[in-house]
Amino acid sequence: MSRKFLIAIGVIMAIMVGIYAYVGGFSEPKVLVATSEPLLLAGQPFKGTVKDEAFGNAFQKAAKLLAENKLQGVLGNVYYSNPESKTDTIRAFIGVVIQDSTISLPEGYELLRVPGGRQVVHSEINAHYMIAPGKLYTNLFAYAEENKLKLEEFYVEWFPADRKAVLEVPLKE
Repeated sequence: MSRKFLIAIGVIMAIMVGIYAYVGGFSEPKVLVATSEPLLLAGQPFKGTVKDEAFGNAFQKAAKLLAENKLQGVLGNVYYSNPESKTDTIRAFIGVVIQDSTISLPEGYELLRVPGGRQVVHSEINAHYMIAPGKLYTNLFAYAEENKLKLEEFYVEWFPADRKAVLEVPLKE
């Protein structure tokens, strides 16, 4: 191999590592037991597979409503089963975390209230939304196992900033 080729490969790898670091690929989530705050979501229920076109469309609709200022808030989802599991079917509520329950909802959207005051395992990370969920779930489950905590099948995730993601899972009572 020529020296120029090796230098080019080195430069490309350095750029890729830089991009990965920029989007938070080397960030580790903070995980702790906390008391949840109430959340209000405007969105749509979904039942099907993650490969279903409607699943992707639900996320795209929420992002579009935010981009067009038709809703004020941040992207948020509730899963009624572990979205990281290998099961075929998931139940979810996909939409936007909002502050005002009196707003006019877009067609096909409804409100979902997530009660506060519950003990949850709370995980958050400063990373791009494409990287964050995998790290959030992996670390949250590891923390729960290490601390012998039993979790409910109710997963609330939201993205309060461009490069920040939060996941909360209630403890079984």
